Amino acid sequence: MDTDALARGLLASEGDAMLAVDRDGVIRIWNPGAVRIFGFSQAEAVGAPLDLIIPENLRARHNEGFAKVMVTGHTRYGSGDLLAVPAMTRSGRRISVEFTIMMLHDSKGARDGMAAILRDVTQKFEETRSLRKRIAELQAGAHG
Repeated sequence: MDTDALARGLLASEGDAMLAVDRDGVIRIWNPGAVRIFGFSQAEAVGAPLDLIIPENLRARHNEGFAKVMVTGHTRYGSGDLLAVPAMTRSGRRISVEFTIMMLHDSKGARDGMAAILRDVTQKFEETRSLRKRIAELQAGAHG
């Protein structure tokens, strides 16, 4: 199996967003899935800070955590952990994404950035929230 062809095929996918940022948090890879989910073209995203998709109220906390991981190499998220956070689209719409992250290293083994695979789970998140609200209403009615 040609691993280069596999990598090219994965990066060309429109299903999930795949992106990579350098050690300064600047987007270096932005695949067609990222274009579909977030609405920013590759030309708009590559070279821009990751803040592009991070809601303004979460940027300072994210940037502080990212910088710490780049210095220490340690993250509180284990390998393969599925993370869920809000994100922003080009239109300013807030969405929910689930993602995994991985540290990237240069040829000498130094930390060089991070890559992520993201999936828009907004509909699932909203359905779960709606069901929880309905269950709470039903439970309140049963006890009231």
